[in-house]
Amino acid sequence: MAERFERHRQAWTSDEIQKLHLLAGKGMALKALARALKRSEESIKDRAKSDGLRIARLR
Repeated sequence: MAERFERHRQAWTSDEIQKLHLLAGKGMALKALARALKRSEESIKDRAKSDGLRIARLR
């Protein structure tokens, strides 16, 4: 069964944004970012796109 996220539609905190920038800069994959930040993959993608970050893709 898919994971449920209890944080639906909550605003991003400055700590979460900093952590996203740090982890994405280190080359973490989308699923790992979602688990680390306890947010959905869609939420991570949207925030990264608005901040101009690139998310690493697993090959």
